Amino acid sequence: MRKSLFAKLVLTFIIIITCSFVILGAFLSIWFEGYYFDQRSVQLDNEAKIMEPIVEEYLDSKLSSEKMADTLTYISKYIYADIWIVDSSGYVYAVSDNKSNKLIGKKILGDELETIRGGKTVDKRWTFNSLFTLPVHSYIKPIYGPSVGFAGAVIMNTSLYDIKEPLKRVYYIIWVSATIAILSSSFVIYYFASWILIKPLGKINEASKKIAKGDTSKRVVVRSNDEIGELADSFNIMADSLEKVDKNRSDFISNVSHELRSPMTSINGFISGILDGVIPKEKERNYLMVTQNEVGRLNRLINDLLDLSAIESGNIKLNIQQVNIEEIIKETVIKFEQRIKDKEINIEISFQQENSLACCDKDRMEQVLTNLVDNAIKYGIIGGNIKIKTETFQGKLIVSIYNDCEELSADDLSHMFERFYKKDRSRTSKSSTGLGLSIARSILLLQDNEIWAEKRDKGIEFIFTLNK
Repeated sequence: MRKSLFAKLVLTFIIIITCSFVILGAFLSIWFEGYYFDQRSVQLDNEAKIMEPIVEEYLDSKLSSEKMADTLTYISKYIYADIWIVDSSGYVYAVSDNKSNKLIGKKILGDELETIRGGKTVDKRWTFNSLFTLPVHSYIKPIYGPSVGFAGAVIMNTSLYDIKEPLKRVYYIIWVSATIAILSSSFVIYYFASWILIKPLGKINEASKKIAKGDTSKRVVVRSNDEIGELADSFNIMADSLEKVDKNRSDFISNVSHELRSPMTSINGFISGILDGVIPKEKERNYLMVTQNEVGRLNRLINDLLDLSAIESGNIKLNIQQVNIEEIIKETVIKFEQRIKDKEINIEISFQQENSLACCDKDRMEQVLTNLVDNAIKYGIIGGNIKIKTETFQGKLIVSIYNDCEELSADDLSHMFERFYKKDRSRTSKSSTGLGLSIARSILLLQDNEIWAEKRDKGIEFIFTLNK
């Protein structure tokens, strides 16, 4: 694919460059030929003006025929053209070379005679093809005498082969230059296309193959401030994201395995002890109750994992409606009343004066508040404080839940909403799955709301927003 793209790109540019130089070469050739013929016409016109007084002297019998012939022969050699002098009726009466003597006395001008009688010059090719074996360029200049008026014309015929012979070298230079320019451009295009486009794409392609094989640490280095550089930056951002996802997946599997191993080990040990008769009959009920608790813990973990998976994949249907958030808070606190008393926690609830009506899914909001209040009780200190309040800010309903707790570091705060995160990794909570805060965060994000945690003097405060 890379070679195909490279070949197509280079071939396209070479075709464009070749066509451009061919068109330019053809234009220059045509233009230079026209320019050369124009200059030739100017030269012939100047020579014709020089011959006008000579012809007048000849017509006035002031110049002999031999002298006239010698003069025409001299000028003919100078301008590389055969010269004929015709009278006002179009008959030849003087020529520049002996080969044309047979034309003397013959009428050679027909339609052109009327043109030159009007004082116009005839400048055209192939006028007298019947009189020459090769194509010629003919320049016919009328002659006027002061006494006789229109006295005839000077005809100068030049072989087109002789005219174009000097042009061949010009054509050669033009087309050789065009060929060299095309080849040079092709080489430059090949080099720069390979260096600017193909090599960076090759690096990205190679890195993508390694990432596909599981090496998410691979990155590409492309130092260019253009679309290729942006592509490389986007690729590296994607690779960073994939590496993070891969690490989170590994951590998730490790955490799930750890959370499952502990209750499974306990269940297996208690059941094996009962089956082997190691546990006395009178204690079997106690151990079965412990086993039941472990099974309940496994059930809660599995349900939380299923909830989290469904929420993050968007496979849950939300029933958005108008909900009084204060009523849900009251019901949630009442649900945990016994646990609050057991830990001797002082709970303080502060509602804003206006009704705290929010647009949200009631069942899922109950789940969010249950998880947050449960977390506040579970990690709050004995005899500590829990403060819940609502307020309105910038068109949003703000709910905050504070609890006193052990001192937290900035690192603890940044990982607070991660799955299975524990401040002390060596401790395994029998009452927590480590997914409550992750589920609460996912539910709120699904409803276009936010949640965050902030350190306070003696504890931590969880704050989330709701649409009014």
